Amino acid sequence: MIVVMKIGSPEAEVNRVSEELTTWGLTPERIVGKHKVVIGLVGETADLDPLQIQEVSPWIEQVLRVEKPYKRASRQYRHGEASEVVVNTPDGPVIFGEHHPLVVVAGPCSVENEQMIIETAQRVKAAGARFLRGGAYKPRTSPYAFQGHGESALELLAAARSASGLGIITEVMDAADLDKIAEIADVVQVGARNMQNFSLLKKVGAQPKPILLKRGMSATIEEWLMAAEYILAAGNPNVILCERGIRTFDRQYTRNALDISAIPVLRNLTHLPIMIDPSHGTGWAAYVPSMAMASIAAGCDSLMIEVHPNPKKALSDGPQSLTPEAFDQLMQELAVIGKAVGRWPQPAAALA
Repeated sequence: MIVVMKIGSPEAEVNRVSEELTTWGLTPERIVGKHKVVIGLVGETADLDPLQIQEVSPWIEQVLRVEKPYKRASRQYRHGEASEVVVNTPDGPVIFGEHHPLVVVAGPCSVENEQMIIETAQRVKAAGARFLRGGAYKPRTSPYAFQGHGESALELLAAARSASGLGIITEVMDAADLDKIAEIADVVQVGARNMQNFSLLKKVGAQPKPILLKRGMSATIEEWLMAAEYILAAGNPNVILCERGIRTFDRQYTRNALDISAIPVLRNLTHLPIMIDPSHGTGWAAYVPSMAMASIAAGCDSLMIEVHPNPKKALSDGPQSLTPEAFDQLMQELAVIGKAVGRWPQPAAALA
């Protein structure tokens, strides 16, 4: 349930309404929009009469029920407004959100060695990426496949961050590793295989770093949003959703089926920012450019693209990784689409 305050409501009145509703056994959560303040009510609201709440203050414009099972993740919860996730990086704050320039995240599947990760970071930064992705801990289908260098790879990510100024996104697989990952990562990723690891979702929701939540390989959109709800309910409002392809009956030609239709669906259902990962979504580098351009045209807020200096020798996911040269070319192509839809970041010189 949400309480929509009238435009110009005094701060003291908003506070008074929140305090009054607290005495009803509810937990008010203030959401400040561009024009109005909305108070989200968490608790047993099923038997509450909206008209009774309306009488609490003449400054209340309306009281609405949030019908979706995912309450905080629902777009209704913010009265239709999109949320923003602000991430502080060495180069300054970067904002993920519907009304902000597209954010490009790039880098290898796994951190392999210092030279490789720093070289890749510098190359993708020069092409226009704002974040470096790289796995220190890797969930793999086979127990014999390379599963990352672990804690030592976190140190290499920190070195790449210092050398490039990029923000860092890396995955947490085990809650026991969360604290040391959060020390290095600017955004903590929960991967597809852990999307419904509810104990892990609660733990990442209880810490302040923004969370990138990848869609499970067989998850419905509602299951995905309910997973986001776990994080939001634990207290962390900074969640970015990442579509990375879903498993279908045809595995011969693509690794997964990239669900670009999820972009307009999510835009209607949730206020959370939307990222697309065309690398995992297709599994082949040759298909990444088309899907990346289509994702921008469909309205995504961010792209995650795998880049490796020598994909043929990559320890994981080489076939879907672009070379730095191919990534340079792709960024030029993406700029055409991004500018056409008004979502491409302006160069620093143009902002001066």
